[in-house]
Amino acid sequence: MKVKQVILIRRDLKMRRGKEVAQGSHASLAFLVNPLREQLAAESLSLNLDAPTRQWIEVGMAKICLRVESEEQLVQCHQAALAAGLKSHLIRDSGRTEFGGVPTLTACAIGPDDGERIDAITGELTLY
Repeated sequence: MKVKQVILIRRDLKMRRGKEVAQGSHASLAFLVNPLREQLAAESLSLNLDAPTRQWIEVGMAKICLRVESEEQLVQCHQAALAAGLKSHLIRDSGRTEFGGVPTLTACAIGPDDGERIDAITGELTLY
C-alpha cells in the first residue's frame, strides 16, 4: 500500500503565496495536532496511530498539493472523503491578516491513507 496525503488549496481566494503555504501546512498537520490538543486538554497524552498514519510518518510523509477553484469544491471533496471513511480536515482561517476579518475556509488535507482511496476522491483535480 502506498500511503500519502493530499492537500487542497483554494485558488479563487488569491491568497499570498506565504499564506497558501501556511494554510496548507495547517491542513497537513491537523490530523495529528487535533487529537494531541484533545488529549492535552483531557490530560491524557497517549497517542494511538492507525497503520496508514504510522507508515506515512515512518516512510517519508508523501504530500501532494492539488488545487480547487472554490469553497464549494473544497467542501465537496472534504465531505466525499469523510463519506469514504478517510480522515479529512478543513482549515478555516481567522481572517485577521487577509479576508477582511471574515473567517474563511482556505484548505483541506485528506489522509494520510491509501493513495488509491484518496485518488478516488481527488484524482481529477489539477496539481497545484
